[in-house]
Amino acid sequence: MSEVTTFSATVSATTRDGVLVVTIDNPQVNALSADVRGGLEKALIHAETTPGILGLVITGAGKTFIGGADIREFGKPVAEPTLPHVIDRIEALSKPVVAVLNGAALGGGLELALACHHRIASPAAQVGLPEVKLGIVPGAGGTQRLPRLTGIPAALDMIVSGRLIKAGEALSLGIIDELAESDLVETAVKAAKILSVSPLRRTGGLTVEAADPVEIEKISARLLAKARGQRAPAEAVRLVASSIRPFDRGLADERATFLALRDSPEAAALRHVFFAEREASKVEELQGIDPRPVTTIGICGLGLMGSGIAVAALAAGYTVIGLDQTQEAAETGRERILGLLERNLAAGRLDQSGLHAQKSRLFVTASDADLAPCDLVIEAVFDDLDVKIELFRRLDKVIRPDAILATNTSYLNPDEIAASTAHPHRVLGLHFFSPAHVMRLLEIVRCRKTAPNVLATGLAVAKKLKKLPIVTGVTEGFIGNRIFSAYRREAEFLLEDGALPHEIDAALEDYGFPMGLFAVYDMAGLEIAWARRKRQEAARDPSEQYVEIADRLCEAGRMGQKSGRGWYAYPDGKRTVDPDVTAIIEAERSKKGIKPRVFSKDEIQERMLAAMVAAGEALLAEGIAARPGDIDLVMINGYAFPAHKGGPMFARG
Repeated sequence: MSEVTTFSATVSATTRDGVLVVTIDNPQVNALSADVRGGLEKALIHAETTPGILGLVITGAGKTFIGGADIREFGKPVAEPTLPHVIDRIEALSKPVVAVLNGAALGGGLELALACHHRIASPAAQVGLPEVKLGIVPGAGGTQRLPRLTGIPAALDMIVSGRLIKAGEALSLGIIDELAESDLVETAVKAAKILSVSPLRRTGGLTVEAADPVEIEKISARLLAKARGQRAPAEAVRLVASSIRPFDRGLADERATFLALRDSPEAAALRHVFFAEREASKVEELQGIDPRPVTTIGICGLGLMGSGIAVAALAAGYTVIGLDQTQEAAETGRERILGLLERNLAAGRLDQSGLHAQKSRLFVTASDADLAPCDLVIEAVFDDLDVKIELFRRLDKVIRPDAILATNTSYLNPDEIAASTAHPHRVLGLHFFSPAHVMRLLEIVRCRKTAPNVLATGLAVAKKLKKLPIVTGVTEGFIGNRIFSAYRREAEFLLEDGALPHEIDAALEDYGFPMGLFAVYDMAGLEIAWARRKRQEAARDPSEQYVEIADRLCEAGRMGQKSGRGWYAYPDGKRTVDPDVTAIIEAERSKKGIKPRVFSKDEIQERMLAAMVAAGEALLAEGIAARPGDIDLVMINGYAFPAHKGGPMFARG
């Protein structure tokens, strides 16, 4: 092996058996920065012009091949050479170029690999073109080269959904040419030497296999239905479906589309979300603070929420001890958890060995004392302050002083719960969203006396659970439910002022929400919120505007879909506008002497957004939320605010 040749700060190479082995080393994910692109171009020129070099191998340092373009360069003047230029040079090289996918090849990383003449991957590698998740399309040949290898239907599915696929599937689709269990580079060097005396297979020169137009339309419709009007997925469909045209025309169209989308408000919003996620778990005062070790998690209450938390914890490798009031209730909870695990197995999210391993780490009990081994105990019992305080006092007697106690309350004050314990510094809130094994958001509530390493542990556990942690201070409803309450109140004010439920829902769905607010109420059921309103009635400020329309619906037995009537009627299970609801609303307006007016879709959207933003600004002013981006992430991941709008704080600018 030769000495190392440095082509840039992030690209170097050695020569092995006459093959130039180029390594990209640009932590953390080997992003295709200007320095990487420049280094690659120099390496390609060197390989092309050096007589003794037979071919070239490109790989990545660490556990990633190339994680994609450097998103930090978006919005700035593009430094030469551009990625399309480098990729075109790779494909046109007279000597073979072999890509070694030692890990993930995403976005521009996969586009670069597609232009290589041969692709070898580790079984652990993943590939994907997830650009649509940033409001753009692949801009360096992805929409044109991928269908030449996989066919149009498979390329549509990958690019429009943005999903990642494992190496085995990539091999079956023709995206990679072979898997190598060990010494990928040695395998690639041998392949390059063989290819050096053979005609090179250039992806851009392949013919796209004609596809059934009906099948393409069916796949496109399914994928775009999930896109809710976003531009990038629709443009991706157009580009992939037309990849049958001459290659150079397709590349030119793709690049122009990419540049137009890159500068769009939709892409700016999704970039904001991308960077907000990377900032969310950063808590300045926790720098240098180590989390406490957690291997065993106790879960008190094995209903739907507790069972979901248990499934998430088991998937993360934790041992779980579930507690319920009686042994019978505990066994029922165990069966519920096992049922969720079996669903994961059926859906392919878990294999038989994984199922067996997770089952072996699950224990249930009706005895508090059995929680003694736990490092962290999460309560998921009925959201009643007295119930939770009584439970935490019991737990104080059985768990170690260094074990952490977490409450999953949605609205109660965790400071009051912590104050009832012997060690309030070890208490924090872990507010999961239902279903807890599916929903990504986790609000981590910092109580007044929460110790720094306890908060750090909450963040570490959230990361292991593959959740998106957002730190919040103590306030009623924390970040999400406090803003949602303002959002809900504004919708009720709109009802009194003249809008109807279906008009508000239509405006929200047009904005990008998957379902309107009143349709969501009906799906969830109206009785729980009604019971909560009745409990709070005595403490309600009589000077504040209160809308009684929802109460009238509940009094009439309209509890939502389960009763066949709610804000809508459900004949044969289909949601329809109900004139009886309109009559109830009109009667309440009349009772208050309100003269209704007509609202446009834009007015409804503006009022709803303004209510969310006002609540968000109050949270920032009070120090409950650390950043506007944290609020946006909560609303996107917990309340289905459309990500391509960037969240309420970003959308309002």
